[in-house]
Amino acid sequence: MGERAELESAIADGVRALSAASDRIGKAFAGAHSLSANDFRALLHVMVAEQAGSPLSAGELRDLMGVSGAAITYLVERMIESGHLRRESDPTDRRKVILKYADHGLELGRQFFTPLEQHTRRALVGLSDRDLRAAHRVLVGVLEAMREFETDLDVP
Repeated sequence: MGERAELESAIADGVRALSAASDRIGKAFAGAHSLSANDFRALLHVMVAEQAGSPLSAGELRDLMGVSGAAITYLVERMIESGHLRRESDPTDRRKVILKYADHGLELGRQFFTPLEQHTRRALVGLSDRDLRAAHRVLVGVLEAMREFETDLDVP
């Protein structure tokens, strides 16, 4: 195996390890806040979409999670009642309702994940801005590959 193939393999190994660690941390957050695995998955989808500037409707969340309409309605209602999510009119289409993090949910997330941010900053302190930009390009490339693979698999 050449050096390039070894580096690509190491990146793939790192992505899998990152995914596994992320899963364990997500379970810890869910357990600390009496959430189910699906509740946490839903919150994660809402957060990713919101940060990307394209908030989700309940129907879009249902498609991403692969659950029934009744199941997503029940999940969203629970998340709203518990203060994790809120509904809001879509600013581009008032007929559409989107899901956003509620203040309570944001605060719980901040409290739980701020130490991870601090650990991350300490872990990256020795890397130059140039290295961080290169690492970001790698992550973007891996994410693009994963999205293409999802499309190949016909995953919503």
